[in-house]
Amino acid sequence: MADKNYVIEIEKSKEAANGRPSVGPVYRSVFAKDGFPTPPEGMDTCWDIFRLSVEKYPQNQMLGRREIVDGKAGQYVWRTYKQVYDEVLKIGASIRSCGVDPGGRCGIYGVNCPEWVISMQACNAHGMYCVPLYDTLGAGAVEFIINHAEVSIAFSEEKKIIEVLKTLPNTTNFLKTIVSFGEVASENKQECEKFGVAIYSWNEFLQLGDNKQFELPIKKKEDICTIMYTSGTTGDPKGVLISNKSILTLIAGVGKLLQSVNEQLTAKDVYMSYLPLAHIFDRVIEELFIYTGASIGFWRGDVKLLVEDIGVLKPTIFCAVPRVLDRIYNGLTEKISKGGLLKSTLFNIAYSYKQHNMQKGSKHEEAARIFDKVVFSKVKQGLGGNVRLILSGAAPLANHVEAYLRVVTCAHVLQGYGLTETCAGTFVSLPNEPSMLGTVGPPVPNVDVCLESVPEMGYDANSSTPRGEICVRGDTLFSGYYKREDLTEEVLVDGWFHTGDVGEWQPNGAMKIIDRKKNIFKLSQGEYVAVENLENIYGLVPEIDSLWIYGNSFESFLVAVVNPNKQALERWAEDNGISGDFTALCSNSKAKEYILGELNKTGKAKKLKGFEFVRAIHLEPEPFDMERDLLTPTYKKKRPQLLKYYQSVIDELYKSSK
Repeated sequence: MADKNYVIEIEKSKEAANGRPSVGPVYRSVFAKDGFPTPPEGMDTCWDIFRLSVEKYPQNQMLGRREIVDGKAGQYVWRTYKQVYDEVLKIGASIRSCGVDPGGRCGIYGVNCPEWVISMQACNAHGMYCVPLYDTLGAGAVEFIINHAEVSIAFSEEKKIIEVLKTLPNTTNFLKTIVSFGEVASENKQECEKFGVAIYSWNEFLQLGDNKQFELPIKKKEDICTIMYTSGTTGDPKGVLISNKSILTLIAGVGKLLQSVNEQLTAKDVYMSYLPLAHIFDRVIEELFIYTGASIGFWRGDVKLLVEDIGVLKPTIFCAVPRVLDRIYNGLTEKISKGGLLKSTLFNIAYSYKQHNMQKGSKHEEAARIFDKVVFSKVKQGLGGNVRLILSGAAPLANHVEAYLRVVTCAHVLQGYGLTETCAGTFVSLPNEPSMLGTVGPPVPNVDVCLESVPEMGYDANSSTPRGEICVRGDTLFSGYYKREDLTEEVLVDGWFHTGDVGEWQPNGAMKIIDRKKNIFKLSQGEYVAVENLENIYGLVPEIDSLWIYGNSFESFLVAVVNPNKQALERWAEDNGISGDFTALCSNSKAKEYILGELNKTGKAKKLKGFEFVRAIHLEPEPFDMERDLLTPTYKKKRPQLLKYYQSVIDELYKSSK
């Protein structure tokens, strides 16, 4: 590690033992040199986070949604912490009056909204397991989760009720009550009656617990507060058991980190809630905002209206997945290219000037004050005008997108890394550290991290550039996979969680994700290919949005299905006198040659070995998506499903390239 780094070594390297690979030194954040931060006295559970904030900030705005008048969305209307608390107690009493006791399982299904959070807090109050339900895990996932987690009551967005009803009668051994976030259609009531399941509108359910008293049970740190199902890329979803302690530890660590870099949250901060609460990333961010007494505004559930919602809410913190930031990047670059010579020239001068100063060590807010006001303020206003932190997580963010947004948004752009099993936050990059571009930063100050060598992939945790599987230890870790001790034992070894991701320590203590341990296969000539690493390298090509590389032990070369960048391909076609819409261009042989040529240029520049070059490609106009079961909800590629979907394409690529 270099002189200036953000980690400290706490344990030495270990030689291979008991047949396991060798392990590199154990590191933790320099911000935890005096020990890990702990939650305040008296804060033992997620319920305490909310309860104490209600006591401290009763009149603060907590949950807001846009008022709809005559079909048009107006300003945000807010409920205070005290108003939300009163409604939570009512919902909790109603749940208990349905016979659901502490330790019971409560499903929540639908896009983020105040009712989602209120239902979740009612679970926290009464020591019930909150079980998010979501259909993006694949066909039959809602039914599987209800049965696997033994969900007895399900809260649902009004338009998702039909999906819950599709699980009947297969779920009636457990599911006894359905509650709509809105109204209930008469045909849905009839369907429920047929199977002996009770169904209520939100307002009906609120009154169910009237005049009934239920004492809040004593809850402990170690108690499970949620079972969060993750897709993985094969097999049934896995139920990740997350305790109060995990979430509280994460919040304490993130609080310490933000304080250490002078970016701590305050009660005046505002958050846009649109990333799914069914995922750990958004869940812990919202818990952090509640802990601070800050405000959470909800989107309208339509990605096409998100920018408008942001403009009205004016959030101070914006969390995103790379796909959202890619859209913002593409929108900005297209706007600038169409803005005329004068505007684009001024923009490019401003960009180069500010980027140069930032790379020399200037803080982003000091690097180009005049250009920020004259040029980049328009970009800032596009995100509401108040955003000071943009946090990207769930999947890798392309370097060129991260570098661009760092300059033009007038905000810190930070990339983080974590899994459901690590309660989301494990690494996060730091503000005003240009050297952390393309990395996920150092560990959050509540975990220990080491690398374990992966000999079969040539990764050595003790080499001069340490590389290996990322292993994490600490109180943020999950409590196991529900009803799957076998899977738990596979990934939790001697207190260390094995992530399956391959990382590379940087000289400054930041971590760079370079590969995925399991995504390795052998070509017919015996050469091993680390496919995720190759996809990351080829992903640097600006003319493409995404690609899936395929090979197997019966073939000697690689092929790929590529999502080309629409603007880039259309610009190339215009420059070369080729007509046709985007779909037609994707079928054009010259377009394929052009994109393959760009991939090869990058392959040569990155000094890839001969067998790592892609020999043939198929251009796919439709982006890989969850609807066709090609991606997980966190945008990881489902390789077996991709192969099944594109089998005929792959067969033709190999046939025509021999």
